[in-house]
Amino acid sequence: MPTLAAGSPKAARPRSWHRSTGLPRRPEALRGHQGQRGFTLLELLVVMAIVAIASAGVVLTLRDSSASDLERDAQRLAAVLESGRAQSRMQGTPVTWRAVPGGFALEGLNPPLPPQVWLSADTTLSAILREPAPGAPNASADRLNLGPEPILEAQAVVLAARSKPAIRLQLATDGLRPFALVPVGTALGTTQGATP
Repeated sequence: MPTLAAGSPKAARPRSWHRSTGLPRRPEALRGHQGQRGFTLLELLVVMAIVAIASAGVVLTLRDSSASDLERDAQRLAAVLESGRAQSRMQGTPVTWRAVPGGFALEGLNPPLPPQVWLSADTTLSAILREPAPGAPNASADRLNLGPEPILEAQAVVLAARSKPAIRLQLATDGLRPFALVPVGTALGTTQGATP
C-alpha cells in the first residue's frame, strides 16, 4: 500500500493538500481574500495610544511658563520664610526678609547668608502687606519680620511676573500659621483654604 512516507512511491494526494508545499489546504471560508490587506485591532490600538501620549505631551509643554515659574518661586519663598522663622526662634534673634534687585535677602541670621536670586528672571516683588499686631512696634513697610516671637503680625508678599503683570501670587501668614499661597487680595489674617 502506498504511503506518504519518504522513500515510498508517490501516492495520490488527497485534494485537500497543497501540491507544492505538501501541507493541508485551508478551507475556502478561512482563506480570506488574497489581495486585501488591513490593520488588526491591536495595531490600531497601539497607534491610538501613541497619538494620545504625544498629544498629552504637547498640552503639558504649552502650559504658561510664566505662571509655573512664578508658582515655583512662590513655593521656594514660602520654604525660605518658614526656615527664617525657625532659625530666628532657635537663635533668639530678630530675622527680617527684604527684597533686593533680582531677589531677596534674609537679615539677622548668624552666620549671615548672601542675597538669593529668584529662580526665574521674570519674577518680581509686587507688594509687601503688613498688619501690625496691637502694641507691636511699628516695623518697616519694605520688610517682613520673621521672629523671634512665636506669634507674628499678619503679613503677605505678592509676587508678579514682569512679562505678564496680571499673573500674581500672594504668600501670606496670619502670624500663627506658616506662609502659604492664598488667592490674591485675601484679607490679612485669614489664611483659611491656603495651600502650603
